[in-house]
Amino acid sequence: MYRYNIGKGEESVVSQTEIDVAAYTGHKYCVALNSCGSALMLLLKTSGLQPGGEVISNAFTFGAVPSAIEHAGGKAVYVESNYDHVMDVADLEKKLAAHPNCKHVLVSHMRGKVADMDGIKAACDKYGAVLLEDCAHSLGVRWRGKHTGHMGIACAISSQSYKMINSGEGGFFLTDDPLMAAKCAVYAGAYEGLSSKHVTVPGPEVFGNLPNELPNYSLRMSNLAAAVIKPQIKTLDERIEKYNTRYAKLTRNLEERIGKYMTIPQNTPGVTTPVHDSLQFNLSHDISDQQVQKFLNECAAHGLPVELFGHKSNARNFVNWGFAPAEEPLPMTAKMLSRACDVRMPLMWDDSDFDDMADVICESLLKVIEE
Repeated sequence: MYRYNIGKGEESVVSQTEIDVAAYTGHKYCVALNSCGSALMLLLKTSGLQPGGEVISNAFTFGAVPSAIEHAGGKAVYVESNYDHVMDVADLEKKLAAHPNCKHVLVSHMRGKVADMDGIKAACDKYGAVLLEDCAHSLGVRWRGKHTGHMGIACAISSQSYKMINSGEGGFFLTDDPLMAAKCAVYAGAYEGLSSKHVTVPGPEVFGNLPNELPNYSLRMSNLAAAVIKPQIKTLDERIEKYNTRYAKLTRNLEERIGKYMTIPQNTPGVTTPVHDSLQFNLSHDISDQQVQKFLNECAAHGLPVELFGHKSNARNFVNWGFAPAEEPLPMTAKMLSRACDVRMPLMWDDSDFDDMADVICESLLKVIEE
């Protein structure tokens, strides 16, 4: 099970999986870890975040992102997210200007939705901030023909449940920067000379004395997790095509039937390959809070779980991040979250099941509105 209990590095299933992941995303270096949360934390540690250093990130993301910032010893500063569920570039500029000591921006591609990465990169360059990408939800998504994760200096992807590759838990640290890759491998647990049993890291000249300078956090991926992931990489493109075909039909159906009561987040120009493995939509603000809850209840009564991102118990609602609270108002994000709904699109369903999904959503919403 232990990735280093092998002869040569390439004999490890973890190493083989790192090779496949790096080839798929187009990155030079790859380190497999026990979780994407660990990868996010190490993005910050390996890029020079100092204790108490500010890190700008999306106000709309999963709680694991601010958790990783806190884990790395940083202080989260949040940027508004818009109705396409992505980072608002104008507010990013404002936050960078207001926080001149902030040298890290961690943009999260929540639910595979990618913001204006050209604008984000330009803002980071203007203010001298390091750009990092949380690609936990964007495996397979391409920005201007290139896999997400290349606008920043490093990125993280996930193999946790509900992701495009699923080993229950797991993550990957990806970069073209040799020193960041070496530091990540050491932090993860490549002590003494164990870096020689990696294939997708730089040579010993880059590692130097790092094993004696950096702590070993024991964050390695096991061969068992890698063995579950490896065959899934081969089917990624096939599954992406199926997801996107189903999503296009489903959203067209919803827009035709209840379009005046809801909107579908739109892909940012520049996204050349989306991955729609789940459905999000924004209910109209003409619908009351009570009606929203009745709609959720009605869907649940018909066997379809629909989550509201702005619910008081949802881990994607920034008001629930008491460990890393927002210190400035985020009215745009709060208003968006109050009507933003989320529905899983299980791969193993039949195509006809998504017609039933559309019926449940449409009929439940119309019932509530017409009461």
